[in-house]
Amino acid sequence: MKAAIIGGTGYGSIELIRLINRHPYLNVGTVVSNSQAGVALTDSYPHLSNIMEQPMEAFDANYLSEKNDVVFLATPSGVSKNLVPQLLENGVKCIDLSGDFRLRSGIEYESWYKHSPANENYLKQATYGLSEIYAEEIKTSNLIANPGCYPTASTLGLLPILKAKLANNDSIIIDAKSGVSGAGRGLSLTSHYAEINENIRAYKLGAHQHIPEIEQVLTDESGEQITITFTTHLVPMTRGIMCTIYVKLNETVSTAEVQQIYDEFYKNKPFVRVRPIGNVPSTKEVLGSNYCDIGLHVDPRTNRLTIISVIDNLVKGAAGQAIQNVNLINGWDERTGLEDIPVYP
Repeated sequence: MKAAIIGGTGYGSIELIRLINRHPYLNVGTVVSNSQAGVALTDSYPHLSNIMEQPMEAFDANYLSEKNDVVFLATPSGVSKNLVPQLLENGVKCIDLSGDFRLRSGIEYESWYKHSPANENYLKQATYGLSEIYAEEIKTSNLIANPGCYPTASTLGLLPILKAKLANNDSIIIDAKSGVSGAGRGLSLTSHYAEINENIRAYKLGAHQHIPEIEQVLTDESGEQITITFTTHLVPMTRGIMCTIYVKLNETVSTAEVQQIYDEFYKNKPFVRVRPIGNVPSTKEVLGSNYCDIGLHVDPRTNRLTIISVIDNLVKGAAGQAIQNVNLINGWDERTGLEDIPVYP
């Protein structure tokens, strides 16, 4: 199958190219970048020399639909909402990595993303692409709203304890840290080397656009209204997200009992690895992979559960999960093309 990629010069796009290149059933088709149309991919990414020499092209919905079977949209927020309707009308399946279709409420999207929302008819068609939770819905969908990187790590870390009804829902605190690739390839003061090196910075306090996405999933799956405290930090590394999550328990349970809940919840989910008691994951241990690793600890003094959830923000947090969703749509084993061992050290 041919897979088109829109947003050809971004980190998400280049990660899609890397993963598709080793996928047995997918080939890179059209690569779209309106700002770089006619320019070879290797001009932006010389590491693709002798591998992917094709020029990037301007967006043309008819051409994309004729030449490709699926389209990945790795665009900035506010762009894909105008492109997806044209592609769907031409009968091509879309995986949107941008965030334009993640929130069901257009009003909420506009409030948090500061863009006008997608057409409500298309919002209703979108399936939220958290592969481990919504696999059955994903299999029959033509439009997948691929989750954000922070929401992937956060929700996978929290869902088992929430669904077990052991969490005090008013006490959820997510302390999240991301490598600088999460800010994209564009130049900005915050990602400037002199600003990020030997530094750690909290940002978007109480205003991060992933807050309503996390709350939407947790509320849907728990059956109760969930409101979180969510603080993001930029740290001086290239890839990786670590979410340290604190939850007050409403019953006295041990780490071993919580561990059993998580082991059972994820027993048939190949890309979520629940670590043994006392084994705390780090971002390096999932680098370049589609894994989400989770570590657990209950403090008997405070009866508070600490959850450590780590992912590679460009793979499980973006391109890898997008390909996992395409695998589900096509009835392939969801691990197809994604079983890379993490890069270490």
